[in-house]
Amino acid sequence: MPIRILVTLLTLSYPFAVYWGLQHFDALSLLPVLLLMLLLRWQGERQVRDRMVIIVSALGVLVVTLLWDAQLGLKFYPVLVNLGLLVVFASSLFASQTVIERLARISEPDLPPAGVAYTRKVTQAWCVFFVVNGSVSMATLLWASEATWMLYNGLIAYLLIGAMLGAEWLIRQRVRSGQ
Repeated sequence: MPIRILVTLLTLSYPFAVYWGLQHFDALSLLPVLLLMLLLRWQGERQVRDRMVIIVSALGVLVVTLLWDAQLGLKFYPVLVNLGLLVVFASSLFASQTVIERLARISEPDLPPAGVAYTRKVTQAWCVFFVVNGSVSMATLLWASEATWMLYNGLIAYLLIGAMLGAEWLIRQRVRSGQ
């Protein structure tokens, strides 16, 4: 099994692993597992920007774990991922190409000006998504049970990402047919 697939599966299962681990182990004993997972993710990424998000997330978890509370630190990771993605997407709004435009140009190198404008709006929509998703993740971290935290961060957030991707695809098809 390629390392990238393994790392993706580990990343997707992170909330479940933390939930299960906190039921059976001390939170500090789980920290090396998270750091190992982040190291594997870092090694698998080629983009400097993606590597920076991973490093900042790892450092954030480490700081919260050591200075605040080990259990909350482990559960802080989804918040940091949303914050990191928000920074990447929002900062691309000030670059020559947004994240979404770069992705669109993979399949459509000669993206027309209307497509560029559309990708900017989609990037803005993802920024709003990351703010809302990260805020809900933080709320589950601070005020919800571990089971609710796991349900939101391990299932509902992924369903919302899928809904966002699906809605964007439907809107894109409609925009294209109207051109």
